[in-house]
Amino acid sequence: MRLGLLYARGLRKEAGEAVVHARKIRPFDSIHNLALRVPELRKSDLTMLARVGALNSLGEGIHRRDALWQVEYAGRPAGPLLRQLPEPVEVTAVQSPLAQMTIDERLAADFQGTGVTVGPHPMVYQRNRLSEMGIVRARDLKNFPHGRKTQIAGCVIARQRPGTAKGFVFLSLEDETGISNAIVTPAVYELYRHLVTYGKFLIIEGKLQNQENVISVKADSVRLLEIRSIEVRSHDFH
Repeated sequence: MRLGLLYARGLRKEAGEAVVHARKIRPFDSIHNLALRVPELRKSDLTMLARVGALNSLGEGIHRRDALWQVEYAGRPAGPLLRQLPEPVEVTAVQSPLAQMTIDERLAADFQGTGVTVGPHPMVYQRNRLSEMGIVRARDLKNFPHGRKTQIAGCVIARQRPGTAKGFVFLSLEDETGISNAIVTPAVYELYRHLVTYGKFLIIEGKLQNQENVISVKADSVRLLEIRSIEVRSHDFH
């Protein structure tokens, strides 16, 4: 899966259009080649693109930290001697001594730089631990009876507190299999107000409600799921 430049947070429109235009003329064969041919890209743009893996294809077997290392050279302004040449001179890439990003670091970079990840969902890496804790995947909830004590967990993608709902809060949690929904009563909300309002990854425990295939968990307790420092933006209280 590949993402378009529109997903790159902070990349200016003119810089993105310049990249597309130059790439149509001929492909980029290195990060330094990209920097030379698209002067509209600032060093901060190149750094951001390197962090999210967008530059990994501009070299043989390079990873994100390799790309960040090369950006440090490619982003430097040319000296007076090179500026006098009729054609830009490409500098040979210096081999990076840096280790690859860990899974946690890559996921954090993906969410901070684009808001999504092209790799596995963050919950995939937690699934064995969550299964041992008795936490049910979203797609499996339909297999359990109404009234069953249940735990769900995931990334909070929506929080709703309608004015007509008498203080009830409705949460949508996303895991690698889909979306599960939780109902938080006013009393439970008061107990876990901060987590319900600001938690990025949550574990909800309560009774399963399965009425005419409308499935949700009525929360008795809310816990934080420790799952790295990823910035996830939810749609809150709309």
